Amino acid sequence: MRSALRRTSRAAHYNYATTHSLPPPFIPLKLRKSPAIPAINRADPTPRAFSTSRSKLQEPPTPSEYEPLHETGVPPSISNETSPISPIKRPLPKTCPGCGAPTQIHNQHEAGYYNIERKIIRGYLEYDAQVDESIQEDDVYSRALKQADPKLLEEMGIDREVLDAGKTIKKAAPETPVCDRCHNLVHHRVGVPIFHPSVEAIQQTIAESPHKRNHIYHVVDAADFPLSLIPTLQSSLRLPKLRTQNRRAKHKGWVANDRIAEVSFIITRSDLLAPKKEQVDALMPYIQDVLRDALGRTNKLARLGNVRLVSAKRGWWTKQVKEDIWDRGGAGWLVGKVNVGKSNLFEAVFPKGRGADYQDVRKIRSAAEREAMLEAAETVEELTKVQQELAEEDAETERLKKLAPEQADPLKKSQTSPEELQNNEEEEQEDFDPDALLPPPQPYTPYPVLPIASALPGTTASPIRIPFGRDRGELVDLPGLARTNPGLETFVEPNSQTSLVMTSRMNAQRFILKPGQSLLIGGGLIRITPTTPDLVFLVHPFVPLDPHVTRTDKAIELQSQSSDRKVTSILAPNVGDQMHSAGRFKLKWDATKKLAGPLTSSVAAKMRPENLPFRIFSTDILVEGVGWLEISAQVRRLQGWKAPGMVKKDANHAREAKLDAQQRDAEERRQKREAKLRGEEYVKTGPSEEELAGVVEFPEIEVFSPLGKFVGARRPMCASVVSGPRYVASRDRPARPRRSMRSVKMQRKPAAR
Repeated sequence: MRSALRRTSRAAHYNYATTHSLPPPFIPLKLRKSPAIPAINRADPTPRAFSTSRSKLQEPPTPSEYEPLHETGVPPSISNETSPISPIKRPLPKTCPGCGAPTQIHNQHEAGYYNIERKIIRGYLEYDAQVDESIQEDDVYSRALKQADPKLLEEMGIDREVLDAGKTIKKAAPETPVCDRCHNLVHHRVGVPIFHPSVEAIQQTIAESPHKRNHIYHVVDAADFPLSLIPTLQSSLRLPKLRTQNRRAKHKGWVANDRIAEVSFIITRSDLLAPKKEQVDALMPYIQDVLRDALGRTNKLARLGNVRLVSAKRGWWTKQVKEDIWDRGGAGWLVGKVNVGKSNLFEAVFPKGRGADYQDVRKIRSAAEREAMLEAAETVEELTKVQQELAEEDAETERLKKLAPEQADPLKKSQTSPEELQNNEEEEQEDFDPDALLPPPQPYTPYPVLPIASALPGTTASPIRIPFGRDRGELVDLPGLARTNPGLETFVEPNSQTSLVMTSRMNAQRFILKPGQSLLIGGGLIRITPTTPDLVFLVHPFVPLDPHVTRTDKAIELQSQSSDRKVTSILAPNVGDQMHSAGRFKLKWDATKKLAGPLTSSVAAKMRPENLPFRIFSTDILVEGVGWLEISAQVRRLQGWKAPGMVKKDANHAREAKLDAQQRDAEERRQKREAKLRGEEYVKTGPSEEELAGVVEFPEIEVFSPLGKFVGARRPMCASVVSGPRYVASRDRPARPRRSMRSVKMQRKPAAR
């Protein structure tokens, strides 16, 4: 990984220096001499033409293309043309702002390639900032003359009609262009994914951070949560442990060189979980429990107050995350696997349009608002608090008024001489380290070009550093880590690969699996077969693929691609022999209270789940990067069972239960001591999970997938009961509406006739 990035960064540094050394006249690229553009293969003395045709690869140019140049820099073959030759005013950017790849002009099939014949790139190279500033100064001078006294203008010999007719159309400065690969991804949806880095490469990249305060935003996808989580991120990045529920536990720690590193969990695309923001926020306890299970036993007691359910599409909690990024400053690193929504999140939470003199408009109050706040205070404590808040706002306003002139007026800071710009560019070239994994920072812009977002896994080719707030901090978008290699899309035909991504929330339909039946997802991409006999399973698939219920033997033939039945399938040809079992999953979570319907509903029967003669067990089967399937089954209680509400309890029941628990703990400690003396590992012997749950065995299913991968399980979210109409109690319902009189009128018509 480091060697590949080192070669790429050296090539980018060589290209950047070469672009500065181009001759002043802009020569057509097909007629440019080959020494002006260096070749990557330095051992090959054959000159290469600088051609960027998309229909063919680069080929050695013909000798006729190399003609001697005149003093004007134009070959004799076109010296008689009247078209003006535009000089290059500035070089290409060091890195592509869309994917972060180092700029290169050699291989058009690699990331970071710029075709200088493109119109937008030529406009960027030919733009002269000094000319634009002179036009702005002329406009300021013209506006000042228009406001002057007409008599004074007559004495100066200036005609007012000339000032009115001298309006020129301003041409805005062009944005930094993206490379050809990003252009094709955005406009044509065509591209090749890059090589995914490892966690060690991410750790080495973050270690090169120049900031003292670094915050890691662990981005996780809500569609297959927590399958896209990186459980070993804390240890791999050498970060402090998560804060526990102990009130004295620290939430941050010190790492190398006295630098602070913190972690936050950002669960993107949370609008896929529920239709409303309030319903998604209510899932936070469930999300924290599932996250503790996924992080392992060491984080079983983690507090997890640093979790956000964010939706960049609907703007849920993006404003709060943006304010956190601004308040923290330093470096914010977006870390996660591919296709979890890092680039979309980057665009939603990046603090655009803010400089060092930024002040929140909400804090600037008028005199009337100040008097109203002071009059609204009822106690002395409230009055003191309001006065202190207003004093802090006044102090902040005074501080902003005393800013340096270059901070108060950004135009003055931008008006630098060409010699200073050249010196700054030379310093940047000297500071450019070709062996560094972290690219150089981009120049500060209030509204920069943000990373592009696409469904292609591996869009970001290199870290993208975008500063904000004039040296206040920067936000870094890192390349996504690989999920499972090879990816699930390799087993799907190319025309159907886009259907694997869930773009909007699914209202799942219920499917019933009777004994001897199986469920196929995507025509055989995933097969779910119950293994517990004489039991009916209910499946709610929250996936963007078509489900199909059929007999198990038919499902096996369809998945192995040995059947001649016509069933819609997205499988690629000749992948049927690669379908294997991904394991057996038990439905071991009790979901009776949520899935029992009106029996346990708070607006209906209100029965307690422990008093029902059955139990409903459920689990969620996750498909990597696609979605999840909610599977549930109803199991009877054991024979001889009686509801706890119908059994009379002993008066000393609590004391006897406490004594029994103490005896079991003492027996367990004794067994541990004996096992330690014998030098053996202690194995806990006690009632199984099934016995504790009061059943003979949990319902079980078996899942078949490509290579036996891309599948996981979690405790059920019960998303099937979230959608649909909201139940309202009878006491909260409005008055009964009036009866429709249409039927009565229709009955009266024959009688009237």
